[in-house]
Amino acid sequence: MKTAGTGRQNYRGKRTCEEATTVDWRGKPSNPNKHGGMRASAFVLGLQGFEIMAIAAVGNNLITYVINEMHFSLSKSANMVTNFIGTVFILALLGGYLSDSYLGCFWTMLNFGFVELSGFILLSVQAHLPQLRPPKCNMVTDGGNCVEAKGFKSLIFFVALYLVALGSGCVKPNMIAHGADQFYQIDPNQSNKLSKYFNAAYFAFSIGELVALTLLVWVQTHSGMDVGFGISAAAMALGLISLICGTFLYRNKPPQGSILTPIAQVFVAAILKRKHFCPSDPRMLHGSQSKDPNSDDDGNLQLTERFRFLNKACIKLEDGNNKRESPWRLCTVNQVEQVKILISIIPIFACTIVFNTILAQLQTFSVQQGSSMNTQLTKSFHIPPASLQSIPYVILIFILPLYDTFFVPFARKITGHDSGITPLQRIGFGLFTATFSMISAAIMENKRRNAAVNSNKQLSLFWITPQFLIFGISEMFTAVGLIEFFYKQSLKGMQSFLTAITYCSYSFGFYFSSVLVYLVNKVTSHSSGGGWLSENNLNKDRLDLFYWLLAALSFVNFLNYLFWAKKYFHNQSPSASPQPDFNGQDLYNLNLSTPKIVGDENIT
Repeated sequence: MKTAGTGRQNYRGKRTCEEATTVDWRGKPSNPNKHGGMRASAFVLGLQGFEIMAIAAVGNNLITYVINEMHFSLSKSANMVTNFIGTVFILALLGGYLSDSYLGCFWTMLNFGFVELSGFILLSVQAHLPQLRPPKCNMVTDGGNCVEAKGFKSLIFFVALYLVALGSGCVKPNMIAHGADQFYQIDPNQSNKLSKYFNAAYFAFSIGELVALTLLVWVQTHSGMDVGFGISAAAMALGLISLICGTFLYRNKPPQGSILTPIAQVFVAAILKRKHFCPSDPRMLHGSQSKDPNSDDDGNLQLTERFRFLNKACIKLEDGNNKRESPWRLCTVNQVEQVKILISIIPIFACTIVFNTILAQLQTFSVQQGSSMNTQLTKSFHIPPASLQSIPYVILIFILPLYDTFFVPFARKITGHDSGITPLQRIGFGLFTATFSMISAAIMENKRRNAAVNSNKQLSLFWITPQFLIFGISEMFTAVGLIEFFYKQSLKGMQSFLTAITYCSYSFGFYFSSVLVYLVNKVTSHSSGGGWLSENNLNKDRLDLFYWLLAALSFVNFLNYLFWAKKYFHNQSPSASPQPDFNGQDLYNLNLSTPKIVGDENIT
């Protein structure tokens, strides 16, 4: 039986071990009195706010520049913007991989931050110098005679654009991971602050998006794209300055070598030993007892029966020569269980793709809705429909501090969980709420369409603000919950890569949106003579029916999420401090006084 004194000794020992695995800027072991904490993470938040401000200002108004200045056609321009945004989020995987494997978070952010800055500068230079752009021409009145950018001018544009994509993609996952690395998860006090940090990170993100969607887009419209791109470059430079200013305060996790190799080794070893039988006593498997002196694993994960085939990778073969097997033929239990955790979280990630498909509608069709409504606010001022995208971020700026100040402490008293509610609960609530965003959109579109067709009236733009408001609340729960859930997984040295995976959900959501629109048009064109979304006139289209379809799809996705969340289990290391589990059961039971890990009954 462990005494309180023994528990305190274990805690001190585990914290000392964690401190030994992090280093300062000189590569020496970090000092908890000098390094890390909210003071260090504040500098990372500065980079996060300025970086999203810079990239969002470019992305949100890029199609205007591509059409009006580079004279590409509407279809080409739309594809360029889509490809650019998709590339940014896909390249997050590269940034996470390089950080965890070779460079570390700080150096990945610094190096690729300057790559992104160089792209902004090059865009600004091209937008300013007439000789780097086609001759001026009005694409609306004289589009047939406008000269499209080709050759060197086109090359400069694409080099600049994809320097921005490469830099931003590699910086994004490391901002979250590096800021979170400044806290000790095993320290209850710092674990609470880690939850605050995730909320603060999304608050900084919301501030950056709001400034980009309002002030910077206004500057681009009234002062020229060269000035707008230049301000983006200045914002990125300020972000890098903020990052560098915290150099002496950071706790840095050294890279672990290739993070994909140990994963591949488990699958290869399991396949090579597929004909062997696991011993009845799991303690006979490699690395299942106390830490193997020849192993680099930090702590021991318990062997589970889930994905039993992979357990064969741990079978030790007796050859009489006492020759140690290759790591491609023999893996530790820790290694195998980490792969199982990675497989287990994939369905959770997949359930957020539909959520981001809804986000895609708010950035496309909902803006078109606004364009067909009365945008007049005063006699001389009209609200740009694109500015509707800023509504969720206005909501987040007000709600996030209230959530962190009032709701989290209140919920923590009930649940005992550091974050008030578990990340899985947070994701689930967000996915459920997103359904009502599409229900609101469908009802308002039907009302708008009937008024326009039957009464020839334009409804006020404010009628469609509820769908943006509801989605803003939904995003606060889902996006932050997903990042926190992935970061806290027991996967050694993969925090940046796991954070990068969450960004891929945005890409898949936007790609799925394009596929869904195509399929809906193809299916509905046979029954109605024309697809729901086949016309360029919303008064002839049936956007309201498409929104109802998305609402139904969102609700089915929520039910699917409940299934996978309940099935998910967090294979907790025995050496970890007691924490409420993050499994799907928490979605139904807020009383966490007796934590239970789903799958415990299968642990031998």
